[in-house]
Amino acid sequence: MKVRAMMCAAAVALLVGPRVSAQDVQRLSLKEAEDRAVQNHPQIRAGQYAALAGGETVRQIRSAYFPTAFGSFTGAGAQAGSNLTAGGLNNSSILDRFAFGVSGSQMLTDFGRTSDLTASATLQVDSQQQDVTDRRASVLLQVDRAYFDALRGQAILHVAEQTVAARQLVVDQVTALASSGLKSALDLSFAKVNLSEAQLLLLQAQNGVQASYAGLSAALGAPQTAAYELADEPLPEAPAGESAPLIAQALRDRPDVARERYTQQSEAKFAEAERALWFPTISLIGVAGMTPLHQIGLTDRYSAVGVNVTVPLANGSLYSARRSEAMFRASAQQQVLQDLENRVARDVQIAWLDARTAFQRLDLTNQLLAQASDALDLAQQRYNLGLSSIVELTQAQLNQTNAQIDQAAAQYEYQARNAALRFQTGSLK
Repeated sequence: MKVRAMMCAAAVALLVGPRVSAQDVQRLSLKEAEDRAVQNHPQIRAGQYAALAGGETVRQIRSAYFPTAFGSFTGAGAQAGSNLTAGGLNNSSILDRFAFGVSGSQMLTDFGRTSDLTASATLQVDSQQQDVTDRRASVLLQVDRAYFDALRGQAILHVAEQTVAARQLVVDQVTALASSGLKSALDLSFAKVNLSEAQLLLLQAQNGVQASYAGLSAALGAPQTAAYELADEPLPEAPAGESAPLIAQALRDRPDVARERYTQQSEAKFAEAERALWFPTISLIGVAGMTPLHQIGLTDRYSAVGVNVTVPLANGSLYSARRSEAMFRASAQQQVLQDLENRVARDVQIAWLDARTAFQRLDLTNQLLAQASDALDLAQQRYNLGLSSIVELTQAQLNQTNAQIDQAAAQYEYQARNAALRFQTGSLK
């Protein structure tokens, strides 16, 4: 039953293979993949739009520095001798007229509140710009990981194809020897099981390649999955000998740290602006217009200018509460920044250790493959001479296959770990 299931799996693999090759293959290098993701990925565009929206907030706040003007058209007709006797505090007499004119005001000073609000909003825009950079770095990391994952999948698929070919050759040889009575049926059965396992590995490798293509397409911001012909990237240099300089670089260069610093500074400036609520606001006010239709006693033109001083006296501790809230939020943001810096130091340390370990695996996997290949050659010779059983040969084949997979994975694992280290230190932008 186990052999039959493996043969069915191999048949499925043969059906999947032509479907994969029938897809349109896109040639892609890592640089081209990164450029495409930066241009098309919705996460980056969303951050850019948010930063543009923040810039408009600055314009809204700065508008207080400029004069405001309104046009008015007013007409009134009243019953003879009528006066307002209930309602608001205004002139009780109603005069027949039709008039039009303009009114405007210009803030002279609010003792720094608008300035602090503008500075706070500007710092918030700087924070959003750093958020765009952070989104870009995150997208690039996703692309690099998906790219190397796809390369690793392709390498494992190549190993699986070679394994199937090699074990098929063994099956053919043992079949010929068994038909001549030089090998037993048990040997042929072991060889066929070994081939079925290789075919099952091929099926899994094909599925892994397709899954990696889906991950790469998503990282590129593409709505549909495509097949790719990827170019190999040169191996980066060995990681630094110690992590302390990398941590210092991360705290200096990482965009998410800079974003939180700008946010904390923005909160501090907003707290200063809330303090200025208690200060007076001085404005210049002017009106002018014409009254072409009016009753006797009114002139054809009118104009006036004045200065308005608004001084807050009491508001139920509203301004005090707003200032206290802003100060608490600024203090909370300072703690958020401190927590982020602690986590950055931890993440850099872990990424450095992972990259260093992955680099050390390169030589070890090369040695393992060389030793497994030598062992397979000896096992093949011993089996051909009748000095060992098929079990020894199949075990040697399995060891070589695992060593080939480990070697193929080690190269791309190190490149992915190096990309993660560059992201953690802020150099992947």
